Amino acid sequence: MTQETHDALARHLLRTDGQEDICLATYEVSTGARRITRVLHAVELPRDGERSVHGNATIAGSYVLRVAAQAARAGRGLVLLHSHPRGVGWQSLSGLDFDAEQSYAGLTQQVTGLPLVGMTLAGDGSWSARIWSDATPVGVEAVRRVGTKLVVSWNDALRSPFESEEAQSRTVSAWGVKRHRDITRMRILVVGVGSVGLDVVQRLAATGLVEIGVMDHDRIYEVNRDRMIGATRRDVRLRRRKVDVAARLARRAATARDFMVHSHHVNICTPEGRAAALDYDIIFSCVDRPWPRAVLNTLAYADLIPVIDGGIAIDTFDDGAMRSATRRSQTATPGRPCLACTGQIDMSEVALEMGGNLDNPGYIRDARRSPVSGRPNVAALCAAVSGSQLEHFVTLVAHPGGQGVPNALRFTLATHHLEHLPHNRQLYCTTETCTAMGDHRADLIRPDIPWARDQGASISAGRRWAQNLVDRVVEKLLNV
Repeated sequence: MTQETHDALARHLLRTDGQEDICLATYEVSTGARRITRVLHAVELPRDGERSVHGNATIAGSYVLRVAAQAARAGRGLVLLHSHPRGVGWQSLSGLDFDAEQSYAGLTQQVTGLPLVGMTLAGDGSWSARIWSDATPVGVEAVRRVGTKLVVSWNDALRSPFESEEAQSRTVSAWGVKRHRDITRMRILVVGVGSVGLDVVQRLAATGLVEIGVMDHDRIYEVNRDRMIGATRRDVRLRRRKVDVAARLARRAATARDFMVHSHHVNICTPEGRAAALDYDIIFSCVDRPWPRAVLNTLAYADLIPVIDGGIAIDTFDDGAMRSATRRSQTATPGRPCLACTGQIDMSEVALEMGGNLDNPGYIRDARRSPVSGRPNVAALCAAVSGSQLEHFVTLVAHPGGQGVPNALRFTLATHHLEHLPHNRQLYCTTETCTAMGDHRADLIRPDIPWARDQGASISAGRRWAQNLVDRVVEKLLNV
């Protein structure tokens, strides 16, 4: 749910007189490759006579029917929410709670065609939830509260906290044991594992994250080696996939004992790529084309998955000397302007790229000056971009000083000037008005993208398999 939705529910459910309360909401479905998320769409508070508060709280059947019918017309599901004002952390169902939710589960399924979701708000602001299937509540793994801060209530029975390792002791001391356990349980996806993304992946792994995904449809070439720190000549010779190199380096940097890295050799603009992205809690956008950025921008709002975006522009004089460089970073999340509203995406370029009419756009204004693809880049400056994105990540999940992520930031190298860009949320922004729409989001996906196909292999499959096997054996021996 959004932070705004949480605030509205907390005002109603956490009463000043300490009694329990109850209300309804509707939800949209967000379907990933391995995970299905129920996204709270709208709060529907009770009208006069539709609920009774008497220490506990009871709900009228007419209220349930009214909101269920409203949800059915929009293709949404129903959520039944109540409070435990004295509760702390994840809550279990009392006998009365069980009976109340079970009594409406069948009716909700019949009217909406979707299962009833039950939710409980504890007095400390923690949420718990379950999904009713065949008159039986099925626990969910977590409830995410998304805004300028990301707050996750975890179901320890389904995703238990991971014990910190000695190698993480300095990290734990920065934000405490409890926050570290909450952060390391999050699933993080890095889309685009070139110069910036490769650095982000390794630093997340070193922080102690247990589950990281890497997504890129490209392979390693010689032109990448001046920025992709850790990629080798052998990687170039074998035309290795960028995701495989990123996974290898992430495993080497990882400090978590049970570290997992998922490699997605797909394009985010395809159905497979988008479905994979919906399995994660936070996404790093390390892409350099407008279409992938636009796809990620929609997920940040429609599916409530914060997207941390960054990029660099390098400008040169006519004689080839550097004029300046500008880096930008921002988090696309409810409560902050989207990437289009801040000018990070030009939707006309998105339309051109979707039609196959945009050839390799870069941040540099005059592509003819560059002998290499029109996109000047410097490894030393890539580190600044990844560092800025990681600062957004820490702010989003650790909330230093109680603060959330800022508006978009822009740093100009020549003048050493850091700006907080003054962009505001737009009332009629097509992305932000589709917040919490889940699978009803704007569709920017194409099932077949010619330049996304894997055409980078130039050696035989048998030879590549043998050399990869040797590399894995050597890597294991080095890690012993």
